[in-house]
Amino acid sequence: MMKEFIKVYEENHEDIEKFIVTTVKNTGPLLSDAPNSYKNIFKTFPSMELIYVTDQNFIQTDANFFRNKIDDSEKGKSRAYMSTKFLKKEDEISVSTPYISSATGHTCITVMKKEGDSYVFIDYRLSALLGRLGLIELNPAFNQLTKLFYKSVGFSLMAFAFFAIIYAISGYISSVFTEKDYTLDILFKPIVALTLGLAIFDLAKTILEREVFYKKYSKQNEDANVLTKFAIAIIIALSIEALMVVFKIALHDYSDMIHALYLITGIALIIVSLGIYGYLSSRSRSDK
Repeated sequence: MMKEFIKVYEENHEDIEKFIVTTVKNTGPLLSDAPNSYKNIFKTFPSMELIYVTDQNFIQTDANFFRNKIDDSEKGKSRAYMSTKFLKKEDEISVSTPYISSATGHTCITVMKKEGDSYVFIDYRLSALLGRLGLIELNPAFNQLTKLFYKSVGFSLMAFAFFAIIYAISGYISSVFTEKDYTLDILFKPIVALTLGLAIFDLAKTILEREVFYKKYSKQNEDANVLTKFAIAIIIALSIEALMVVFKIALHDYSDMIHALYLITGIALIIVSLGIYGYLSSRSRSDK
């Protein structure tokens, strides 16, 4: 869901930023009657979440003012890291790219307005801003349900990934001490389980980052990268399994070697398909 929000914002960012900058300028000075003036801007922007002030060295000089509460714990902290997020739009006003707010945990954009020797920072929740401007249709209950579902699936996959890793390690240790002969099966089986655990964990991490915590929304080719990484892990696991099958057949009955050939052929087709997909994806990005 958040990926679509980011895409909508990127497609309309010029109009959105122009609207915000114009409205903030028309609001007038914010520090002349602070914090009473903050109430007016909260009314003007229902999507606004937070406002705070720093000095010219980006040291916060006042509390965090939220819509319904005030947090004094952030006073005195450095906000110098924020300067890297902004794109200058006017002489006194700059607008950030979307990022995760440490104060609210939401994806937001921040407007920085210079007033005298101070900077006023205003955070806008991205989803609420887009909904307010009519660029998306919001259903908070459904969005929360969707987020909860992705979170449950993501953490469940992580748990299964850890179970696979524990199974591989415990199974290997058990085999070493209980089996009389140290065979290739004892070595290869935990490698397959570890590889699958890694693939599952990487898939779970991607789901949580993109749909729950929204840390990787800026990479346009991320879908291709995720699919490629997952497919490579599966190819490695299948290749190890095919190698085990070949060794087993070579030690027992060569008449079954055709089954190993089928498995290796299937792996080769996956590799070729992945190569074609990568080529077409890179070609599509270059055309854009």
